[in-house]
Amino acid sequence: MQLFLMQLSVQVSLKKGNFYLFGSYKKVSGNKVSFGGEKLDYGLLVIGIALLLVSYLVAVKKQTWLLAGFNEKMIKNKSLLGTVTGGFFFLPLGLLLVVNSFIDYPYELTVLIIAMLILLTIVYVFINRRLLD
Repeated sequence: MQLFLMQLSVQVSLKKGNFYLFGSYKKVSGNKVSFGGEKLDYGLLVIGIALLLVSYLVAVKKQTWLLAGFNEKMIKNKSLLGTVTGGFFFLPLGLLLVVNSFIDYPYELTVLIIAMLILLTIVYVFINRRLLD
């Protein structure tokens, strides 16, 4: 089943399994939307935006209850914990996912996993060295 997007029409019409929206035909397959040769992975985009929201809530609003798996009694400075995890883990990871949702290249998943592990390791080491009693 192929899905197509139209560029000028504001109406949404479902007809024989095809999806028409906004004018010129653009092919949609799986979770990738093709716009003139570029593919948009809207799954990564949604996850990236969610991570940016979590980053804002943890780093700026200091909602450390969103962080699972840490003992609150052992943390010296919860404000710094929120800043470090929100600003140095969730923010770069969210931005990376948003950018990667627009760019399609070989070994994309491998690059994302390696970047996530590097960010996680840096934040983990910092928290263990500076914030734990």
